[in-house]
Amino acid sequence: MNKNAVYLIGIGGIGMSALARYYRHCGLFVAGYDKTKSTLAQELENEGMFIHYADDVSLIPEICKNAENTLVVYTPAVPKEHSELNYFLSNGFNIVKRSEALGLIAGNKHTFAVAGTHGKTTVSTLLAHILTVAGNGCNAFLGGISKNYNSNLLLSNSENLVVEADEFDRSFLQLFPNAAVVTATDADHLDIYGNVEEMRKAFAKFVSQIKPKGTLIVKKGIEIELPKTGINIYTYSYDEPCDFYASNIKLHDDGYYGFDIHLPNLIISDCKLGVPGRINIENAVAATALAWTSGAGMQYKLRDALASFAGVKRRMDVQINTPKLTYIDDYAHHPEELRATIMSIKNMFAGRKITAIFQPHLYTRTRDFAEGFAKSLSLADELILLDIYPARELPISGITSKIIFDGVQCGEKILCEKNELLNIVEKKQFDVVITLGAGDIDLFVEPITEILNKKLNSQYQNINRNE
Repeated sequence: MNKNAVYLIGIGGIGMSALARYYRHCGLFVAGYDKTKSTLAQELENEGMFIHYADDVSLIPEICKNAENTLVVYTPAVPKEHSELNYFLSNGFNIVKRSEALGLIAGNKHTFAVAGTHGKTTVSTLLAHILTVAGNGCNAFLGGISKNYNSNLLLSNSENLVVEADEFDRSFLQLFPNAAVVTATDADHLDIYGNVEEMRKAFAKFVSQIKPKGTLIVKKGIEIELPKTGINIYTYSYDEPCDFYASNIKLHDDGYYGFDIHLPNLIISDCKLGVPGRINIENAVAATALAWTSGAGMQYKLRDALASFAGVKRRMDVQINTPKLTYIDDYAHHPEELRATIMSIKNMFAGRKITAIFQPHLYTRTRDFAEGFAKSLSLADELILLDIYPARELPISGITSKIIFDGVQCGEKILCEKNELLNIVEKKQFDVVITLGAGDIDLFVEPITEILNKKLNSQYQNINRNE
């Protein structure tokens, strides 16, 4: 790239921050704006990037005001009236969306793209880990923080690149991968597509962009129009026989699973994934399928890679796990994701009381899927439901968390504002509790963990006194 500076508008987002780290690694001056000083944004500052948190053109570093030498990258979540974005638009800068920037980087690599309305982050992070441990290494732009590498960016000398192919804003159409997996095509982002049929047309266009003689792995039974010729197509499933699937699935006492993975003409037996949850077996099959078709690893190397996978922050992320109290945090924010997560946890902890704390994400998603949210949340024994996190959206008349709340059929349910949550957690007794959502509910994970650990310590002290 013939630039020496990059300015990112929305730099603290999970996808944008990975780009920022990549450009910094390439030796460029990196600066940017974000609305809030998140933990991730602070990490970028600590890594030598210059970030401010007010929409103010005067705060843009002088080096980034040279149009010839600066690339400007922005996220679609930035409003059109943003003054810094309009400054760059009005002054002849080279401006690209995040997806375009990623597409330019991917164009020079052997690209593995992970697409689907659910599971992208876990599958892509696990795929990157498998290629690192059992293959020839990889670079990776991840939609979450890998707990193995404590980053959302992996760098190596390999030509392999793992990316999440995001359907939001049709971002994945900037990619022309060598290999891809599609995990799900359930309705989502209807504010962008209008209806599920248009969304699935975009998925069909994406898979048609796989390079000739490339590979496509699709979950068996999903609705997607497949390319007629030119690429190799395989199916995968949780445990339904097809090209890649799991069998001999056994739940261990610690909530982790053992299983065998079936590949064409081969079985990798005695696998154990390093993260808990039934849904992650399916994710492991998808990642293993894409790695295997690329030529990664012998059987024992693949088995070792699965066992050493530490997971992704906010994806079935276990904070506390004792016989008396368990706390798990998860990013699930779509009805199908909620259903899969809650059912996984119910299977892991059969007979225990499950409390879900959920923050809906976006007014449009709440409006479009209120019935589905209510049905999935009814799988819990108890619900604490927060206000909607608006993200990029303005309020919609009549759309509040109550339209979900009224439809939930579970033993106990509470509707509360964010500032009431910690007081409720202080007062209640829990068995298994899950925080769920894609908004700022992650800010509560640490204080909830502290409160619950204090409750645990108090219980143990009482037991010791009674003895």
